[in-house]
Amino acid sequence: MTYRATDRTPPPIAADEATTLVAFLDYQRDTLRWKCSGLTAEQLSTTVPPTSITLAGLLKHLAVVEAGWLNLTFAGGIVMPSWLGDMDPEDPDWSYTSARGESPDQLFAWLDESVAVSDRVVAEALQRPEGLSSLSVGEEDGAHVSLRWVLCHLIEEYARHNGHADLLREAIDGETGE
Repeated sequence: MTYRATDRTPPPIAADEATTLVAFLDYQRDTLRWKCSGLTAEQLSTTVPPTSITLAGLLKHLAVVEAGWLNLTFAGGIVMPSWLGDMDPEDPDWSYTSARGESPDQLFAWLDESVAVSDRVVAEALQRPEGLSSLSVGEEDGAHVSLRWVLCHLIEEYARHNGHADLLREAIDGETGE
């Protein structure tokens, strides 16, 4: 599938907190898809000095981040991510370096797999009386974190990396926008 800027749904201007946070996260996810769409494996693996980050690495990194925060930390691991057995826990750059040369279809599949599980985790947590205040099963720095915190962190993570993706994409083929 080819993603375009117009495929993104802008977050609502006036909605409840949960709807707003989920909509902003979805918007940022779709922005990454748009920035990485329509490129070959070679283009997705292109570095632009001085950084070694690639669009392929960003796709895989954000799939890992999604699964790490919502599936594994927040929900306690309700589904084993397909890439988890290949992960090198000793390599902090594993998601970036192992993505080079992967097919666009595989990279998008990993992201979509993580997003689907994340969406399930969020929907189930929002059904609880605690809603956004629901706490994680796992801990971060010795503390359980709220769903609200995780969603805000993911929005921040995507937004920061979407800035990187925008610069990388422009250097690769001149595509610009937001």
